[in-house]
Amino acid sequence: MKKVKYYYDPETLSYKRIASKKRTKIRNIILFLVASALFGGITMFLMINMRFFYTPRELSLQREVKQYETQYQILNKKMEQMEEVLANIQERDNNMYRLYFDVAPIPEEQRKSGFGGINRYEHLENFDNSKLLIATTKRLEILQKQLVVQSKSLDEIAGLSKEKEKFLASIPAIQPVDNKDLTRIASGFGWRNDPFTKAKKFHNGIDFTAPTGTPIYASGDGVITRADDASSGYGKHIRIDHGYG
Repeated sequence: MKKVKYYYDPETLSYKRIASKKRTKIRNIILFLVASALFGGITMFLMINMRFFYTPRELSLQREVKQYETQYQILNKKMEQMEEVLANIQERDNNMYRLYFDVAPIPEEQRKSGFGGINRYEHLENFDNSKLLIATTKRLEILQKQLVVQSKSLDEIAGLSKEKEKFLASIPAIQPVDNKDLTRIASGFGWRNDPFTKAKKFHNGIDFTAPTGTPIYASGDGVITRADDASSGYGKHIRIDHGYG
């Protein structure tokens, strides 16, 4: 409420009201408007920026969220790298290893099978970041499934490789007589005139000549099934079963 001022008039022996000057009124109005504007501005600033004022607990939670975001980015990058490496291994597995060992490639649907049906991510719903959690979990599970399938495939390839190694070692591939002991090759593989009947006959081996007592070697891995001179037409000889028919 505005304060009213008076002065004493000695002539009339009474108090009279002091009239406000026009300049004073204008100054008071300006001061009031400035004060109102400042108050309104401060109030609006506080209302707009209230969200920037946090409690220590809120600041701590914000730091944790930042850490989780950083960890997720690192995890996401690692998953991308693992997916690239795995895709490269799968490509070589189907188009090199399995092709070499004459086994069928693994279909893509088999590598990623087993993720349909019921909602397996229901427990991750109703969170603020449910979509991100579900997408990341699904991605990890697919990656895990692919790793299991690929591991089994490589186990199969390893087994085939060992069998292939045994097969190759069993193929007669080396000369049974050392070159330093070899006199000559008496007869080669293929058609020839039979030394006894003189008729054309297919010769299923190679005949080497060497001095008596010359060491002989197995031309491939196998099991000796016979070593005598009881077989008609062969004289003293050794028979080796190299397996694989």
